[in-house]
Amino acid sequence: MKRIIAVLTASAFAVGIAGCAQNPSQETVGGLTGAVIGGVVGHQIGEGRGKDLATIAGAVIGAAVGSNIGRHLDAQDELRAQQALETNRIGQVSAWTNPDTGAQIALTPTRTYENPYGQYCREYQTEVIVGGQVEKAYGTACRQPDGSWQIVQ
Repeated sequence: MKRIIAVLTASAFAVGIAGCAQNPSQETVGGLTGAVIGGVVGHQIGEGRGKDLATIAGAVIGAAVGSNIGRHLDAQDELRAQQALETNRIGQVSAWTNPDTGAQIALTPTRTYENPYGQYCREYQTEVIVGGQVEKAYGTACRQPDGSWQIVQ
C-alpha cells in the first residue's frame, strides 16, 4: 500500500511539474492513477476466481487514496515544486505547508545530470504529510524548452 501511495504522490506532482494549464485536476489524476495501480496490484494479489474481485477492490481503494492525495495538492504546491527543482542544490530541502489543505510537502533534489537529448534532469524525493500520514515518492524531472520541469520517471 505504501508503494501505491508513493506512486500516487509522484503522479500528482507530475501534472503540476509538467507546467500545462489544461491538465485535469490533481484529484482526478490522483484518482485515475490510483485506480490503475490499485487494479494492477489487486490483480497480482488475487488468485483463482477471486482475482477479478481483488482487481476491482484494488481499483476502488486505489482511486480513493489517489483522489485524497490529489485533493490536497494545488497550483501553489506545483509552483513551489517547480521552483525547488529549478533552484535548489542537491540535498537542499524545500518544505512548505499548504494553508488551504494543511498538507505538508517537502521536495529535495538528489541528483542533477544532462540526458542524451541535452536536457538537464533532476532526480528528487518528495514527502507529503496528509492527515498525519507520511508518504514518500521518488522521481525524475527534466527541464523543458520553456523552462518548466516535466516528470519523466
